[in-house]
Amino acid sequence: IDADLYGPSIPTMLGLQGKRPKIELLYGKHKMIPLEAYGVQVISVGLIIDPEQAVVLRGPRLGGLLKQLITDTLWPELDFLIIDLPPGTGDVQLTLVQTVPVTGAVIVTTPQEVSVIDAVKAMNMFLLPNVNVPILGIVENMSWFTPEELPENKYYIFGKGGGTKLAEMAEVALLGQIPIVQSVREGGDTGTPAVIRDNDPVSAVFMSVVKNLAEQVE
Repeated sequence: IDADLYGPSIPTMLGLQGKRPKIELLYGKHKMIPLEAYGVQVISVGLIIDPEQAVVLRGPRLGGLLKQLITDTLWPELDFLIIDLPPGTGDVQLTLVQTVPVTGAVIVTTPQEVSVIDAVKAMNMFLLPNVNVPILGIVENMSWFTPEELPENKYYIFGKGGGTKLAEMAEVALLGQIPIVQSVREGGDTGTPAVIRDNDPVSAVFMSVVKNLAEQVE
């Protein structure tokens, strides 16, 4: 579920731009059929509105839209339901934890301090007694830059240690560090994720994150 309702990017990243979910009538209620990309069932507000259309919603209506994506979608049997949340600690996050039982949250940060400060707030929101969602681990994005022609070189553009610091604060695992690699950006823009490219070295990095996350869920 692409729950970043103000900036839904999943349709672009999975090559689903311009496609619309089919609607099926079930017991008198209209239900959406999720689209599929690379074996993943996908629903997003970006599949319902035009790409240039602004989503102007507040409070209850914002929460209502998220509930629709969860409950008005005819999901097949799933191994995992992954919900991509917007940054921050707003209505979408609170609606989510009030709507479905959440196994856990993965916090994404970048290495620099200003990003860690924001990530700590999101982390602490999930740990509030009335929210009570475990933190499964931390992912550090944009950890370093590696040019394609110099694959052994690492340039720490955004500093070092933010993910490790956050993982230590939460007493959870650092699930992985994602470098800045041009193929990741290209894959996101063209709808062909870098993780599916066998010859792309960053694919192994993403697969390591997935393996570590699955272990934490178990």
